[in-house]
Amino acid sequence: MKALSLGIVTYLAFIMAVQANQYIPAHVESHFAKAPAVEDSATASSSSSSDAETTKQAEFAAVPFIFSTETLSTAFGAAGVLKHAGQEQASAVGIGLYTSNESWVGFLGLYNYQIPTLDQWLFSAETYQGYYTEGIYYLDDHESPIEEPARVISEGNEGYTRLHIKYVLPIADGAIGAAASLYKPRNNIEWNPLTSGTTSIKFTPYSQYRELTINPDLPETARGYEVQFEWDNRNAQYDPTDGGKTSLTIKHGFAVDDFKDWTLWEFEQSAFFNLGETHWFNEQVLAANVFIADTPTWNDYDSSTQQYHRPPSFAGVYLGGFERSRGYSSKQFTGRSAVNYSLEYRVKPQWQPLQHWPVFNLYDIPWWQWVVFIEAGKVSDTFSAQALHTDMNFTAGGGVRLEVEDIVVRAELGVGSEESQFWVMVNQPF
Repeated sequence: MKALSLGIVTYLAFIMAVQANQYIPAHVESHFAKAPAVEDSATASSSSSSDAETTKQAEFAAVPFIFSTETLSTAFGAAGVLKHAGQEQASAVGIGLYTSNESWVGFLGLYNYQIPTLDQWLFSAETYQGYYTEGIYYLDDHESPIEEPARVISEGNEGYTRLHIKYVLPIADGAIGAAASLYKPRNNIEWNPLTSGTTSIKFTPYSQYRELTINPDLPETARGYEVQFEWDNRNAQYDPTDGGKTSLTIKHGFAVDDFKDWTLWEFEQSAFFNLGETHWFNEQVLAANVFIADTPTWNDYDSSTQQYHRPPSFAGVYLGGFERSRGYSSKQFTGRSAVNYSLEYRVKPQWQPLQHWPVFNLYDIPWWQWVVFIEAGKVSDTFSAQALHTDMNFTAGGGVRLEVEDIVVRAELGVGSEESQFWVMVNQPF
């Protein structure tokens, strides 16, 4: 599915949540972007705490929407959010749509549940299914019928189901419990995970599929698990000005049908530097991000089956989309390995008229942020510094981001060497 259309869907779900003073939960990922994990400070505590004075009642809101895109034609549907969904810190979100060209999408996510007495654990689950009569897909040179990377339009079925099991180590900010530590502000940043930030391990079993009528011989299913090690040492979750975030993800895919098992890893590092304020700006921040990924089993060959241990392109390493290489379509570049560098200059102007504009004045908008960014990235079938830094794809762009009822909304334009993309999403890209 085109990321722009899904960005609109996610944005509309966000608007619905804001209007009802609800909050979209964490981990609404992949096709539905990365929605922020937002909770009131009063509810950012473990549901298993024995001294809790009150239990908040579940609150629900829903909104219909209609829009039009290249791949979906005219689409209409609805989004709903349930806050305090059985537990105070838990949330649920559902999105469904149907289009005039007979495509459809469904998504359901349940987030941040806890089992009594397991204060260091959080459990989430999500499932997505979509059918597209005119989907736009990018096939790599191993999948394309013309033996080179190709953009194709095809009828497609796709979806995934994921279960997230997260353990927050009881050190530094994690010592107060998993639910509470997610929302704890950090005023004194130290570069020691034993004394600063939140360190966690997340295990995610998953099942993912994509079926394209243009080439029925392509791999259609990926099943396996991910293990992510993360140290979140930012001073704020939604608009950091100091600190950083480090993550290492190892993803393993099982052998499915006639295709072999495979393994890949991704490393990501973000850093934030406060440049102070000026006569024009309340805040200036330089934000940097480095992303590196590789598939070490890429060249492992099984002569008996004549198959390499490689993931399907829809489940493997990629660039392009609303997070990395934003001047290009979602998953436009796929292959064995990738590198991407992002640098953003974020400023908050002293001038902030939004609270006086129609529609905007209905919401609490304490700040808006102007952003310019540059990116350089490359996907290669060879994991080497030379291969990953030759003929890189560059993106330059800018946009506006708002904090609306504790949620960051961003609209930005990324311009690549051959095309440009406009994204409407929630949350910072990193």
